[in-house]
Amino acid sequence: MHPASTSQPHPTTRDVLARPHVPALLTGTLVGRLSTAMAPLALLLAVRAAGGPVMLGAALAALYALASAVGQPLLGRVVDRTRLGIVSALAASVAFTAFSVLAATDLAARPLTAAALAVLAGAATPPLEAGLRALWPRLVPDPAEQRVAFTLDSVSQEIVFVAGPLAATALCELLSPAAALWACGVVGGIGAGIVATRPPADWPPAERREVHWSGPLRSRGLLVLLAAMLCLGVNLGAFNVLAIALADRTGAGWLTGLLPAALSVGSLLGGIAYTRSPWPLPPQHQLLAAAGGYAACFAPLLFTTVPLAAVAFAVAPGLYLSPLLAIGFQLADRLAPAGTATEAAAWLVAVVGVGQALGTAAAGRLAEHGTASVATLAVFAAVLAAAVLLPRIDLLNPRPTTSQETSA
Repeated sequence: MHPASTSQPHPTTRDVLARPHVPALLTGTLVGRLSTAMAPLALLLAVRAAGGPVMLGAALAALYALASAVGQPLLGRVVDRTRLGIVSALAASVAFTAFSVLAATDLAARPLTAAALAVLAGAATPPLEAGLRALWPRLVPDPAEQRVAFTLDSVSQEIVFVAGPLAATALCELLSPAAALWACGVVGGIGAGIVATRPPADWPPAERREVHWSGPLRSRGLLVLLAAMLCLGVNLGAFNVLAIALADRTGAGWLTGLLPAALSVGSLLGGIAYTRSPWPLPPQHQLLAAAGGYAACFAPLLFTTVPLAAVAFAVAPGLYLSPLLAIGFQLADRLAPAGTATEAAAWLVAVVGVGQALGTAAAGRLAEHGTASVATLAVFAAVLAAAVLLPRIDLLNPRPTTSQETSA
């Protein structure tokens, strides 16, 4: 049995971290996910070090990301039918093998082999992120604490996105690109090992699964949520290109790193504020409010070309980013049909990743026509994320949580 729910008016992050297994599972998930942030850059740098074209490095990075987006829902479905621990351990073993072979391969001389290995490594990414988000309602049964837990999860992503590229760059510079690729497999394995050795990773499914080929996608509410998150992914992908385009236009090279960092700082502050000041709205209306606030705060970036102003404006939408992601994953868990929570969370992870890839590709083409075109795409995608939710907000009314769903 899990610890009994203890309702509190305003539960804190400390309350969530005091729950059994939570610190270890959160740490293991963050460590394991570092590889997903390290791998694309490590592949690019490895190809460049081998004298290959940048286009090949970009293609390998894209293949890795797309394979991960495809693999996560599939692995999530397997987790829902078996156990998180065994699936994560096996997937991490495959990914480690693929990264180890990549590290020993001349990527520029053997592009087809490199492509196959990149796809294998991406598809075998352990489903740690989706697995933890499916476990939150069972680890933290109290609904008020669940809101804090999902927000803590979303805020902690910023550590991955900042530390991953920095670690890959440092390993490439201090050792070699091969060492960075090998490290991707190592940290993924360490993270999966930490998670797999905790008792919750061996918990049986909370609910009996209704066998259906479409899995959680038969939930109309979840489909609406996925559409909105796809648009958010497009916005985030375009935003990274916008940072580069603004840096080139203004001659302020530091914008390339500082603009995304400003969004992350805003996301961190917004997540902290959200955990301390609950919004007095149902979850589906909270999601709409967060999406609308994010779009409204993103709009000023369409008109600014002053570097410091752009940094200041980038903080504002970040204030809504962590709440938006936290509410989205919490709703995904509640909208998922019985026994499909891990796959539902994996679909959310996948669509955001695919959206980022699409947004980056589209913004890269638009960058040839100036920063205004890139900014327009980013703003349009943010507005569309809210617009998708508005007419079908009724479908996002989650099924009630039962006592059976929060018991082992």
